[in-house]
Amino acid sequence: MAPAASLASRLRRFRKTRPPKHSDTKRPPAIGLLPIYFCHSSALLERSHTPLLREAIISNSSLSENVGTGQLYRGRQVSFLTQHGKQDLLRNFLETALGCHLLHTEGYDTDQLGTFTRDIARPGSQVDATRKKAKIGMELTGARLGIASEGAFGHDPFLGLLPWDTEMLLWVDDDRGIEVTGLARGPSQSMHREVKTINELKSFAIEAKFPEHHLVLRPDHQDHPETYKNLRDERSLLQAFESAKKNSSNGVVFVENDLRAFCNPTRQQIIREAAKDLVQRLLSKCPNCTAPGYWRTSQIAGLLCSLCHGETRLPIAEIWSCQACTHEDQRTINRGQFADPRKCDYCNP
Repeated sequence: MAPAASLASRLRRFRKTRPPKHSDTKRPPAIGLLPIYFCHSSALLERSHTPLLREAIISNSSLSENVGTGQLYRGRQVSFLTQHGKQDLLRNFLETALGCHLLHTEGYDTDQLGTFTRDIARPGSQVDATRKKAKIGMELTGARLGIASEGAFGHDPFLGLLPWDTEMLLWVDDDRGIEVTGLARGPSQSMHREVKTINELKSFAIEAKFPEHHLVLRPDHQDHPETYKNLRDERSLLQAFESAKKNSSNGVVFVENDLRAFCNPTRQQIIREAAKDLVQRLLSKCPNCTAPGYWRTSQIAGLLCSLCHGETRLPIAEIWSCQACTHEDQRTINRGQFADPRKCDYCNP
């Protein structure tokens, strides 16, 4: 940890020693707050351009020096509202890591909060849906602690070419008045296609990793109200295909991966990674009040370029914060290192 004063002095010293050409007003200031990005994809780690970037990615998913060994939630009941088998996916890990007891409930149809097959649109954000699930589960069970899970699918944030899954686990602690979020992101098994023949369907099924990953069919197009779900073997798939094609106006059947947790092993793995991230945060205690969830909330940019010694957008410090008492501190990172010139706005505009 480094006090704010020392960092400020360091930055002033760096500015004084920068080459004169960097006084050019065309170069925008690089110092500022950057959001922390979480990534659990080994493939993306290998493609990271510099050791600094690889270190930054790895550090976001590793235990901090402040992680406590005590189990604040030992013996506590934690509600978990889910109807897609997530309780079996996470029970052993969470109960072992935290000493808690998951109290599973299916007393509310979570599909009413949105479905991946677009039958019901999700109102609000991913965070809103996760929080609502947790709160409903706590109301149903009477527990003071709750956990909920929600996934969101789109394209990767790097090139926008790969299907991408963002998984969120939200831990709600009403006793302490805090919410702690675990996140994981990675490539998803999320394909779709329009097919007309059984051979086209079988070809897609192989690409979609069927039958380990289940499929969903509908007549005509992706928004047709009639859906065929729970397709987990060839017999059920072919039967659904014949039925969907019979009800199609143009002989086309829309087929896609089923993204529900119990139907998609690729998604299950990312949910497990989100659970690991959540546990790391829950075991990280505030140095001021010992509340759980003390974690990085932002970064300060300004790592010097190895070529021109100007400031880049890569981080030199992290801000750690506590929800319960609002305590925060600033910690220096990447000490003694320099940024790759390819990540410098001046050297590589």
